Amino acid sequence: MDVKEAIIARRAYRSLAPVEITDELIRDLAQCAGLSASCFNNQPWRFIFVYDPDTLASMRDVMSKGNEWTFDASMIIVVLSKKEYDCVIRDREYYLFDVGMATAFIILRATELGLVAHPIAGYSPRKTREVLGIPEDMDVVTLVNVGRRADAISPVLSEQQVEAERERPERLPLDEIAYLNRYPAEER
Repeated sequence: MDVKEAIIARRAYRSLAPVEITDELIRDLAQCAGLSASCFNNQPWRFIFVYDPDTLASMRDVMSKGNEWTFDASMIIVVLSKKEYDCVIRDREYYLFDVGMATAFIILRATELGLVAHPIAGYSPRKTREVLGIPEDMDVVTLVNVGRRADAISPVLSEQQVEAERERPERLPLDEIAYLNRYPAEER
C-alpha cells in the first residue's frame, strides 16, 4: 500500500474488533511518529500506548457519552504535548501542528497494517490525567482508539454513526477547501 492508498483507505470506523497489541506494533507506530517533521526538529509529541486490560477498563471513565464504542478498542494512544516543547515564534505556537502531523503518521501506518486508528475529541483531559498519572502541565491533545474493523456494526452506535460506518461521510468540495493564489473575496 502506498501513501495515497493509505490516505484513501483510512476511515474512522467505530465498530472495532480485537487485535493483538505487541511490543513490535507499538515500536513500529512510535517510530513512524518519530519520523514526522517538526519546528527546528523539536519533536514535541509524547504518546502513552494503553493496552493493559485493566488500564483500558479505567479509561472508560474518561469517555464522553456517545463514545461507548471505544470500549472495544484494543489500545488507546494518548497524544500529549505542551507548547514549551516546540517553537513559539511571536504569536505562533507550533506544537499542536507538529503533534498533529506525527499523529497522522501513526494513523496512516496503522491503516497500512490493516488497523483502524480513530482519533476522538469526546473525552475528559482531566480524567485522562488522573487515570494515567499525567502532569497538569501536559496537554492531552487527543485519544486514538486502535482495533480492527469489525464485521458487524456495534450495537452501541447511534443512527448517524451507523450510517458513517456504512458509507464514508461526504467530504467538502475542493473549491471550498483549496484556494488559488489568494483567499477568495466572497469568503472575507
